[in-house]
Amino acid sequence: MATHRLYYDDSFLRNFTARMHSCSQAEPFASPAGTKRAWEVILDRTVFYPSSGGQPNDLGKLAEANVLEVRDEGEEIVHIVDQEINTDSVYGCIHWPRRFDHMQQHTGQHLLSAMFHERYGLPTVSFHLGGEMCTIDLRGSEPSLDVRRGAQRAANAIVFEDRPVNVRYGTADQFARQGVRKEVERQGILRSIEIAGVDLQPCGGTHVKSTGQIGMVLVRRCTKIRQDWQVEFACGARAEGIATADFQLLRAIGEQLSCSPEETPAAIEKAAEERDVHFKHLRTALQQLAEARAKLMIAATAPADNGVRCVATLLRDESAEVLLPLATELAKNEKTVALLIHEATGQMVFAQSNSAGKDLAPLLRRLLTAIPGKGGGTRDFVRAKLLDPSQSSAALAMAAELAVR
Repeated sequence: MATHRLYYDDSFLRNFTARMHSCSQAEPFASPAGTKRAWEVILDRTVFYPSSGGQPNDLGKLAEANVLEVRDEGEEIVHIVDQEINTDSVYGCIHWPRRFDHMQQHTGQHLLSAMFHERYGLPTVSFHLGGEMCTIDLRGSEPSLDVRRGAQRAANAIVFEDRPVNVRYGTADQFARQGVRKEVERQGILRSIEIAGVDLQPCGGTHVKSTGQIGMVLVRRCTKIRQDWQVEFACGARAEGIATADFQLLRAIGEQLSCSPEETPAAIEKAAEERDVHFKHLRTALQQLAEARAKLMIAATAPADNGVRCVATLLRDESAEVLLPLATELAKNEKTVALLIHEATGQMVFAQSNSAGKDLAPLLRRLLTAIPGKGGGTRDFVRAKLLDPSQSSAALAMAAELAVR
């Protein structure tokens, strides 16, 4: 038997009574808090909206049971609850803050999509109402910052006009003649949402009664998603919270940079330039350190009987950044193998001159088989990192033993 969807005609209904058709054991319900026992409840009518059309389901209570999920299964609405219900007449109530938030986001989406379509020729091909942010996917050319701001301004202008938002019923042909934004192929009587003078769109979701109740439309970033452009947005209380958090973050950044929020872009640009200069100076200093250190290490290491000099060193006080330039400098010397490991991090760089005659790739594989880590490289150069840095000393001893074989 079909479930009467009370939210179709009045999205502001918060509670209701209904006759229970069935309550049966369901598959265990997986939630962030763990797996729970669950039951499927079917009523003759409901105010609970099921997950559909990009909008998540309502939550709330049926009798003493918590509603965990609401599913649309054709003509019936299935309520997934956390305990069995044994009464024929059931009282239910939805979690209103969640419902009203969803109404603000969904009506705001209709309005924003209409502005992108009407003013910039960018139709919406999908919509997702997330827990923190909403998105619409637009098809067409990339919506520039000016386009996004223009759509946002146009949407908010209609919010401030507080235009009526009405539910209308009719056939697909009737709506097509009235200029529906997106035609559908379904037959029979359809439900549509009309924003007066702005938009007419078939939709089964829950919506506010006037555009003023949307609160505010805030458009965020835009990213490429396959062939479309995904635009983030938020409405109402969400938009207020995001705008407030953005300002607090901007102010905190300004305090760290010793400037006002308005001055942060210039201050960040200056800091980035200074960072680049300091990085170049650091690279120069590291190279000079590597060259000097390599000379001392070569002088302190005698070659073996075959003429190969194996420089095996555990770096304790230096930064791991010196590993690469130091190994490179050591490998410039004839018949030299450099085995360097940074003790604190377990990072390893092995390098050799062409004349050393070793193959470092299988050496590294044997080492990492005995002492776990990840890495790889070529015959003359390998890099890796131990999973347990405390094994650095043992790894160096094993590498030195393998290198002289």
